[in-house]
Amino acid sequence: MRLSWGAVSFLHRFGSALNPHFHFHLVVLDGVFSSGPDGAVRFHEAADLLPDHWLELPPVVQRRVLRLFRTRGLFDDADASGMPGTRRRRVGQGSGGFSIDAPVRIEGDDRAGVERLLRYCARPPFALERLHALGGTPSLASPEARLLYRFPKPTPDGRTEILISPLQLLERLARFVPPPRVHRHRYHGVLAPHARLRAAIVALGRPGLESEASAPLDPASTAGSCAALPDPPPRPASPARIRWAVLLTRIYEVLPLLCPACGGTMSILAFLTDPPVVSAILLHLDLLHRPPPLSPARGPPQGDLLFDQTPVFDPVLAEPEHDFQFDQSLPTAFED
Repeated sequence: MRLSWGAVSFLHRFGSALNPHFHFHLVVLDGVFSSGPDGAVRFHEAADLLPDHWLELPPVVQRRVLRLFRTRGLFDDADASGMPGTRRRRVGQGSGGFSIDAPVRIEGDDRAGVERLLRYCARPPFALERLHALGGTPSLASPEARLLYRFPKPTPDGRTEILISPLQLLERLARFVPPPRVHRHRYHGVLAPHARLRAAIVALGRPGLESEASAPLDPASTAGSCAALPDPPPRPASPARIRWAVLLTRIYEVLPLLCPACGGTMSILAFLTDPPVVSAILLHLDLLHRPPPLSPARGPPQGDLLFDQTPVFDPVLAEPEHDFQFDQSLPTAFED
């Protein structure tokens, strides 16, 4: 019997204070899958897991990463052996550049908790609700414009907010743009795109999806929720797929097939693609029936924005120290 695992990894290039901070968030299934001769898939949960078991992971991760770096020629044996060893630490502490925080565990039937965890792992570099424009600024395009960004938690040096200009905000966000053709989310094991058991595993995690997809919509009971909407597909839906209406409801928290006038359920009757017919309908509704005129492309904005690319320090001298410090010292109570 072959056992397979599954995980999803999220590469983050940013910290909560709009600072560069490379780290990974991983969602790992605490168990393995097996498929029998009849094709049935079973999940074997890892039993007897304790909160202290994750403390054994940092030395294993450090050893395997250093071995990979030596194999690819990034480190030599002297560099790898010179790194300090990883010891047992409290949450959030590490040694030698390796630290793991894994106290979060969610039950499989807690679908809302799983969705919250995945939304947290896939979050963008900043949150709009924490970004504020200071009053009294005539325009964000003026050199005097300032933006206030509040941090979700204090930084190591005690700061809770930062005051920057719009151009400085764009400069910080530009550092978080991933390289081209590099995925931020990766799927491993049975969750990989070409895994043989992926379709069965995804369907196993969403029981009753087919029945929910065909259930009628009750506006009184589904207002403000993410219930399935009645949009019968032209062919039987795969149990490993979620319909577009449900996805739009989860993202925008609006039922896209709910009529705003009568509250009834809307259904797609036809797709109109004939230009004369579309223009006649738009004219009858007193809407714009012609596309806006095309404007010529403007030149690069560097001459208008006047970016100052002068280095803030002399490149000949040593690199200046960072304005933040992480305390990675080992507490006396946790020394081996």
